[in-house]
Amino acid sequence: MARRLTRAGDGRPTPPVRMVHLGLGNFFRAHQAWYTERASDADRWGIAAFSGRSLGTASELERQENLYTLVAVGAEHNDYEVISSIATTHSGTDVDALLSYLADPQVTVVTITITEAGYHRNELGRLDLENPDVASDAAAIAAGNLHVVRTGPGKLVAGLIERRRAGAGPITLISCDNLPDNGTVLSVVLDDLAADAAPDLLSYLDTEVGFITTMVDRITPRASDAVRQAVLDERGVDDLAAVATEPFSEWVMAGEFRGPHPDWESAGALITDDVVPHELRKLWLLNGAHSLMAYAATIKGHQTVADAIADPIVRGWVDEWWDVAQRQLALEDDVVSDYRAALLERFGNPRMRDQLSRIAADGSQKIAVRIVPALVADRKAGNSPIGAERAVAAWILHLRGLGAPFNDARADTVHPLGEGSLEDAVRKVCEFLEITDRDSRASILALATRMEG
Repeated sequence: MARRLTRAGDGRPTPPVRMVHLGLGNFFRAHQAWYTERASDADRWGIAAFSGRSLGTASELERQENLYTLVAVGAEHNDYEVISSIATTHSGTDVDALLSYLADPQVTVVTITITEAGYHRNELGRLDLENPDVASDAAAIAAGNLHVVRTGPGKLVAGLIERRRAGAGPITLISCDNLPDNGTVLSVVLDDLAADAAPDLLSYLDTEVGFITTMVDRITPRASDAVRQAVLDERGVDDLAAVATEPFSEWVMAGEFRGPHPDWESAGALITDDVVPHELRKLWLLNGAHSLMAYAATIKGHQTVADAIADPIVRGWVDEWWDVAQRQLALEDDVVSDYRAALLERFGNPRMRDQLSRIAADGSQKIAVRIVPALVADRKAGNSPIGAERAVAAWILHLRGLGAPFNDARADTVHPLGEGSLEDAVRKVCEFLEITDRDSRASILALATRMEG
């Protein structure tokens, strides 16, 4: 008979809550929660995790005392590990609980995976104060109604107001989303909201709140019935909250910690002075290739990363993109070449079944940071960045209904960009992405024309 996970039977006793996490998804459970589980002082660092868009995961975890099985899916076999670092879970709408935790002096770290869209930035990279949800939060904070906020920035600002009021001491915020310089991105949107709704909080943000920039790397597909069945068959556990991930993992952090944090270094994390070279290597080579395949390979009918990279044509597209990125990375060629080789092995793992439709979501937030900077820099250097231009062309066709299903947090803004003639769509998208070079625009149109046909 299948057994259920319990603290007494499978995990450590529930650790005290000293961390908060926003965005209770599969990646967090395969990455930050896993590093915390493996830290040398794990028994002192429990996580209070808040769900994001979906409420299902929190309910599943609660039923099994917040334990779950992490399945590292290798090319030949699985490795299983019970993760017990999550002490409690909450719905993302439970703002009262969030404010209570942030007012607690024992809580000194907040990690964040709310996706690129969750920062609510405008085209200038600032907080979009005209967004209705952001505007509603700003009005609520200004009126002192902290318990009704709904956005990620709103919740954090409200929580920091409560922390300051409670005299709970310094705290460190750690963005783990795939954004360049994500610590600064988080700092900017919180400063913008505070300046608009609670100006007296600005000095507190400067002196009592640390912002950490990170690079996170671990491919984590959507949970599937096959993974849950494997846990049942091989471990005898009926685990509805099981998570699949790859064996590889990397976490690099830079910035000023304000107060204590788990000994993540003992679990393999790297704390350094400069995360940018690591960040761009991963953002462009891994995430950029993912986005290219999500839009271009799905037009050819591929469903997963492994299927796509096994196609010689798609593999050639990825290599062309990597050539562009490598020319613009400030790293030694052998370092980049080794990373490319490792990525091919990771992408080719046939047992991962990482769905390209998952990767395709929110392209308006991703293409601009994963592809466009290298494209623009390579053109300015006098090169022909066809690998990058193909990714943009494929995204345009994605907006026009080809390939993976369209799913974007900024749908009202970006979906109309694909309307009209293909030439019109290329012009509008290039304006949106600030691609001004005529040769690049002509190349994108030519590539899109061939791919559409």
